[in-house]
Amino acid sequence: MPAVHHKLLLEDALQDSPQTRSLLSVFEEDAGMLTDYTNQLLQSMQRVFGAQSEMGLATEQLSKQLLEYEKKNFALGKGDEEVITTLQSFAKTVVELNSLHSTLANQMADSMVFPLIQFREKDLTEISTLKEIFGIATDEHEATMVKYSRLPKKKENEKLKTDLVKEVAYTRRKQHQASLQYYCALNALQYRKRVAMLEPMLGYTQAQISFFKKGIELVSKKMDNFLSSVSTMTQSIQAQLDTEAEAMRASQRELLSVEDTVYMPDKDTEPVNRTLIQKAGYLNIRNKIGLVTTAWDRLFFFTQGGNLMCQPRGAVAGGMVLDLDNSSVMAVECEDRRYCFQITSPSGKTSMILQAESKKEYEEWICTVNNISRQIYLTENPEAVAIRLNQSAIQAVTPITSFEKRQEGSPNPDRAKPGGVNAGSRGSLKTGAAPEPEDLIAPGTPIQFDIMLPASEFQDQNRAGGRRTNPFGETDDDCSTESDDSLLQQVFAVRFLGSMAVRCGDNQEVIYEAMRQVLAARAIHNIFRTTESHLMVTSSSLRLIDPQTQVTRISFQLGEVCQFAAHQENGRLMGFVVEGRDWSDGDEEGEPSFSAFVFESNTEGEKICYTISLAKDITEAKKDPEALAQLMKKMPLTNDGQFLLLEPETDDITNGAGQEDLESEA
Repeated sequence: MPAVHHKLLLEDALQDSPQTRSLLSVFEEDAGMLTDYTNQLLQSMQRVFGAQSEMGLATEQLSKQLLEYEKKNFALGKGDEEVITTLQSFAKTVVELNSLHSTLANQMADSMVFPLIQFREKDLTEISTLKEIFGIATDEHEATMVKYSRLPKKKENEKLKTDLVKEVAYTRRKQHQASLQYYCALNALQYRKRVAMLEPMLGYTQAQISFFKKGIELVSKKMDNFLSSVSTMTQSIQAQLDTEAEAMRASQRELLSVEDTVYMPDKDTEPVNRTLIQKAGYLNIRNKIGLVTTAWDRLFFFTQGGNLMCQPRGAVAGGMVLDLDNSSVMAVECEDRRYCFQITSPSGKTSMILQAESKKEYEEWICTVNNISRQIYLTENPEAVAIRLNQSAIQAVTPITSFEKRQEGSPNPDRAKPGGVNAGSRGSLKTGAAPEPEDLIAPGTPIQFDIMLPASEFQDQNRAGGRRTNPFGETDDDCSTESDDSLLQQVFAVRFLGSMAVRCGDNQEVIYEAMRQVLAARAIHNIFRTTESHLMVTSSSLRLIDPQTQVTRISFQLGEVCQFAAHQENGRLMGFVVEGRDWSDGDEEGEPSFSAFVFESNTEGEKICYTISLAKDITEAKKDPEALAQLMKKMPLTNDGQFLLLEPETDDITNGAGQEDLESEA
C-alpha cells in the first residue's frame, strides 16, 4: 500500500501563508466530501444491517408459524403427519438458520456499522471542532494584529506597547497551537479514512463468510486469501499511522519549545539580509476610501520575477500589483505609522504605501525591491550579483588604498579618452604613485544630489516684459553677442547625479573618486530618482538647462573647467571639475577651490568629453586667426556657416527611449 504523500507541513503553521491556507482548503474540502460520503455509506450499511435484523425476526416468525401448523387441527388434516413432521424439520432448520442470521446481524453491528459510526462521531467531529477552534484563534490573532498595527509611532506608550506585544504573542501562540492540532488531525485523517472505508467491509465480508461456512460447511480458500491480504493491508496502514502520529507529536513538541520571541513582532534576532531578490510576507497596504478616508488592509505580498504580487486569503493564486522593473522605493511617514515605505512605478503615475510588521522586514522589503528594480533577477546568477553589489556599496564608502587596484580591473582604461578625450584636460596623470582618496576628496565631504534654482533667479529669467527665453536658454539681447562669439553649440540630454568639493583639479583621478562616492552614497541612501536636464556645450561656456522651462540651472565658463573625463567602465557616466575662488580667508586673490560634477547621459560620455575638448581647442584657436582658420577648414559647418556640425545629438534626446535601457549605477 503506497504511503500518503499529501500532508500539511507543521513548520508552515506559524507563518500561515496563503499557500498554506490554499493547501489547507484542499484538506478541508476533502474532509467535507469525506463526511458526506461517510453519512451516505453509513445509511446504506444501516439499511443492510436492518435488513439482516429483519431477516432474523422474519425467520423466527417463520419457525413459529411452521410449528403452529400442527396446532391448527384442520378438519381435513388427516394424512398431514408427514407434512407436520416435515414442517417441524423445516421449523428446526429455520430456527438454526435464525440463530445464524442473528449471529450475522450482531457481527454486522459490531464489525460494520459500529466502526463507521465511531469514525464519524470521533474523527470527523474532531475535525469540525478543531476547525472552529482554529477559526476563532485566527480571528482573535487578526484582531490583535489590527490593534498592534495601529500602535502610534510618535507618542509611543511603552505600557500599551508591552501589553499589545504580549497580547499578540498570546494570540499567535494560541493560533499556532490550534493550527498544529488542526493540521495533525487533517494529516491523520488521510490514514484513518482508508481504514474507515476498508474495516467495515472487511467485517461485513468476514461475517458473511462465517455465515456461509456454518451454513454449507464450505470454505473458499480464494476468499480466505483475499480477506487475509485485506487484513494485512489494513494492519500495514495502521502501522504507518502509528509511525506518522509519533513523528508529528515529536515535531509538535519541538516547534512549541521555541522562545516567546518567535511570536513577538519586531523582536527579530537575525541580521537584515540586503541581498534578497525574492521576498514574501504579510504587509499592510494603504487604500483610499472616498476623498479623504483611508483604510489599511493586511494582505500577503510576494515577488515573482520582476513583479510584486498580492494574494488575499482564500484565493487560489496571487495577482500582479506592480511591475518593479526600474521602480523606486523609499521610506515615508504615513498616518503616524511605523515601518512605512512607498513603491513608485518608473512613470510616477502609480504608487502604493505599504507597512511592514518589523524593522527587519521593513529594511529587507526595501532592499529586495531595490535589487529587483535593477533587474538583477534576469542575470545568470542573481544571488551572486546581489551579494557583489551589496559588497560594492559597502566598500564604496570605505576609502581604498590605491586607485591602481581599481584600474587594473578596468577592461578599457583608455575609454574615457575622446578617441583620446582625456588629452583635452588641463592636467595630466602623474607617472608616480597614484594619489590616495584622502588627497583627492576630504573625508566626510557633503554631497549635493540636485541643483535647485533659487526663486529669485527663476523670476528674473522668466520675468515678463521685454526679453523672451529661446530654446537655448538665452535672451534675445544675448543672442546677438553670443552668436558671434560661439562657433559651437551642442546639447546633450543628461541627468545630474551629484556634486561635491574636491581638493585638486589637476588629476582625472579626482573625477573617478567623485563618481565612486556619489554613486555609493546614492546606493546606500536609496536615492534613485534623478531629473533630466540639457547640457549645452558652447565654445565659451557649459550650461545646464531645464528642458521644460528652458531656464538655466547653472552655468560655467569654459575656462573654469579644468578637468573632464568619462567613466572607464560605464560609458554613460561623465564628470568635470570646475575651479573657483575662495575669499573666506580674506586674501585679495582668493584661494583656488575645486568642485566635481557627475552626470549620466543618454549617450556615451565620450561624446560630451569630445565636445568639451573641441570647445577648448576653439577657444585656444581664437587667439590666433590663422590657427582658427585651419581648425575651421577641418570641421564641417552648418548651412549658414556659423556653427560647427557635430553628430546629431537631437536623435539621442528624442529617441533615447528607444535605445537600450542601461540602468544607472546610482
